[in-house]
Amino acid sequence: MTRRIAVLAVGVVLLLVAGVLGAALPVPYVAQVPGPTFNTLGDIDGDPVITVRGRDRNDVDGNLNLTTVGVGRAGLSLVEAVRGWFDDEVSVVPEESVYPPDQTPDEIERANRQAFLTSEESAEAAALGELGFPVKVVVRSISGEDSPSDGLLEENDAIESVDGQATPDSATLATVLTAIPAGSTVQVAYTRLGQPGTATVTTGEAPDREGSVLGVTVREQPSAPFDVDIDVADVGGPSAGLMLTLGILDLVGDTDLTEGAVVAGSGTIDPEGTVGPIGGIQLKMVAAQEIGAELFLVPADNCADALGSPATGLTLARIGTLDDALTALEDVREGRTPVGC
Repeated sequence: MTRRIAVLAVGVVLLLVAGVLGAALPVPYVAQVPGPTFNTLGDIDGDPVITVRGRDRNDVDGNLNLTTVGVGRAGLSLVEAVRGWFDDEVSVVPEESVYPPDQTPDEIERANRQAFLTSEESAEAAALGELGFPVKVVVRSISGEDSPSDGLLEENDAIESVDGQATPDSATLATVLTAIPAGSTVQVAYTRLGQPGTATVTTGEAPDREGSVLGVTVREQPSAPFDVDIDVADVGGPSAGLMLTLGILDLVGDTDLTEGAVVAGSGTIDPEGTVGPIGGIQLKMVAAQEIGAELFLVPADNCADALGSPATGLTLARIGTLDDALTALEDVREGRTPVGC
């Protein structure tokens, strides 16, 4: 064997070894891809994404799709990571940005789910506020079967007064209860689905102050004569807030927001209607393109990234507030081009 052939043989072997190692060697990155989209006006496996109790839903036939990002397993191989870096529809990101090393998988899942549930509450508050319903002290949850209010008050009841003392906000409610000894029997006036009612509650002992408790957690939000429930079981994080808000408005408001158009988007929202940035905007736009969306609602702070998306054929609307989103949808209905990125 000549020296040249020996060198070539060694080189081939080294390349093969490198290929094998590259295919098997894990690197601290994960791949993100376009995830499923969900029409907030529609169903998932036969169950409505948004359920309205206490009034009929509007009959609408358009799409207001929330968009998601799919996340692969931790520890891509070197070859998979390199392949992903050259694929416009894959985003390779550091593993720790998706799976923080100081949290277990269960903790990460719970945190993402809690962020989604918080976005549900914000979406409902923003939508009902846009519709002009008054802010009241609303029951968020009953604190277990041993709660003094178990079976008497319900989630989404608006607490109007306790023993004749008005409770227009949570601070006033706490002040009223602080002056009532534990074990007292009180009359709690509430509004449920627009109808007034009264519950006789024997108060419990407050664990962290003087006085008593009703055994409920509360929040301040607009209260309507109907309830809204949201069910998107497999989605986590806060980025669905904007599209959930628009879905609620389309189903219970006075305007058909889409008039049959396919609209997609993403963005966090707070109860006052401010829209915030999200992750994975380019991948979410690819998902929107795949369902034939005509318009994509882009959080204002994501506009620069959105312009680099491989998705084509989408009209982009720059959204900083809920009012911006409603204006963009009105522009499309009227044949105008919305303010873009």
